[in-house]
Amino acid sequence: MDFFANFNEYREIGEYIPIALLFAAAIIFAIGTLIVALIVRPNNPSQEKLSPYECGLEPATPDARGAYNVRYFLIAVLFIIFDVETIFLFPWAVVYKKIAFFGFIEMMLFIVILLVGYFYAWKKGALEWV
Repeated sequence: MDFFANFNEYREIGEYIPIALLFAAAIIFAIGTLIVALIVRPNNPSQEKLSPYECGLEPATPDARGAYNVRYFLIAVLFIIFDVETIFLFPWAVVYKKIAFFGFIEMMLFIVILLVGYFYAWKKGALEWV
């Protein structure tokens, strides 16, 4: 069996060589900058530098892992919900002409459901900080 007999089957792999080279260059650059940063940076830790910073005052707790307000979690969840909405809107905008009126109605229903959830959270006071 000749080695070059099936060469045409592997010709398409050659189209991916520039992508592989770019990926390899990105990995080498990322690892290289981390190594250079480890070598170049000054390394003189002290007790003051290792202590947690809290507005110039002594830390209130011995360790820096303090509790967060639960409202941060709620804001993060609301952000994720509306971020996912945006992710669903982009493909819809790309194929808008193909799906025509039915797609428009479907996406408007999707947006209305999300807006109902947003106004519900607003009415419950989830977005108020005081």
